[in-house]
Amino acid sequence: MRIIAGEARGRQIAAPEGRNTRPTLDRVRENIFNMLQADVPGSRVLDLFAGSGALSLEALSRGAVSAVLVDSDRKANMVQKKNAETLRYTERTRILLSDWKKAVRVLQEEQQVFDLVFLDPPYCMTDLRDVFASLIPLSGPETLIVLEHESGKDVTADERFETIRQKEWGFCAVSFYRLRV
Repeated sequence: MRIIAGEARGRQIAAPEGRNTRPTLDRVRENIFNMLQADVPGSRVLDLFAGSGALSLEALSRGAVSAVLVDSDRKANMVQKKNAETLRYTERTRILLSDWKKAVRVLQEEQQVFDLVFLDPPYCMTDLRDVFASLIPLSGPETLIVLEHESGKDVTADERFETIRQKEWGFCAVSFYRLRV
């Protein structure tokens, strides 16, 4: 895997070994960021179910100011740290070895607010109402949530969010959400 564009363009990043994570393919990541061009510079990023951290590291390369990466898998956590060091992003990243509920609770207590949230949960998680509801205190009116999920599968988000865009690439689909106003 590699960073596709920005200051770290072409630099290699690692992915966790095993079947516990499913790294976002380069071509899918490239398409996602083509759609996000105007939203990334200057943004604060939250990457839940971060895996290798490829999505948030790509965002940092393209001008995001900071990123919080969350994953409960130890191997993924170690790879995230290695990737942040390799790209010299350790000062702009916060890497949490935690399940999503605990991490979100900590971030809520700190009154963190994010501009861009990446969600890449296991494809078997299709009822994401709790995840989306927990993001409300971490979201502003312009916060964009990018959900990667399996094509052709219905995913349930909290009704307080609206789907603003969807795209599919083979087995992978991406849906973009914002809080309803």
